[in-house]
Amino acid sequence: MNIVKKLSYAAASLATATPAVALAQFQTPEGTGLPRGSILGIITSAMNWLLILVGILGVIGFVIAGIIYLTAAGDEDQIAKGKKAMIYSIVGVIVALLGVVIIQAVQGMLSGSRSDF
Repeated sequence: MNIVKKLSYAAASLATATPAVALAQFQTPEGTGLPRGSILGIITSAMNWLLILVGILGVIGFVIAGIIYLTAAGDEDQIAKGKKAMIYSIVGVIVALLGVVIIQAVQGMLSGSRSDF
């Protein structure tokens, strides 16, 4: 009995929510503050923010690695630590730049409006 009750509630809620889900893609109420862009635009904006964050963290890491390297004062362990941190920071910045290029290329290919990126 309990399973039948749960299934009937699930079916009723699904039947009630289906028209709202189907119509939600066509209309956004005014004044809600929801984004009015396409899904591709929203995902692109989110990825750009994340890549900007990675780039900023990479530059900050490079500065900190430089400080570690400059303040090593001949300590081989600190020099190695600074060099390793610099390499990781440079790789992080390169990954962020490649991410921007890849996002622009994919966006250009999916939109079909441009042949270059």
